[in-house]
Amino acid sequence: MKDKTLQIAIKVYDFSELPAEDQSLLHMAKEATYRSYAPYSHFSVGAAALLENGETVSGSNQENAAYPSGICAERTTLFYANSRYPDQAVTTLAIAARNERGEFLPTPIPPCGACRQVMLETEARARRPMRILLYGTAEVYELQGVSSLLPLSFSASAMQ
Repeated sequence: MKDKTLQIAIKVYDFSELPAEDQSLLHMAKEATYRSYAPYSHFSVGAAALLENGETVSGSNQENAAYPSGICAERTTLFYANSRYPDQAVTTLAIAARNERGEFLPTPIPPCGACRQVMLETEARARRPMRILLYGTAEVYELQGVSSLLPLSFSASAMQ
């Protein structure tokens, strides 16, 4: 037997340290939380994507009484970006969340497993990594690609 160690790199910023473009994208993600439909979880998530052509799109989580029929903010945003701009890579995805008291969380939340898989496919389509910004009031995480969130990922190459 042998051990294998996987390491990921996460840069941690204070919001004020970020470039204006990143702050703007995070503001869009935060604004998107107010369009969330979360009557069951009371957990509002917003995401915003910056595309290669400079366009931005955003989305929020949308819940449903038939729980599996809802969709997360990250997937809403990425699916919309691809359907509206199919030839444009997502260069940066920003994510923010508010709790049931309506407060933004101090620590960034990571995407769920389903969203990580969709993010991986988004990168594969574009043939390039997508930066990820995870917002928290106390700190913002920057990851240079989905492999940082999903180091042992399942992709089409795994099936060959």
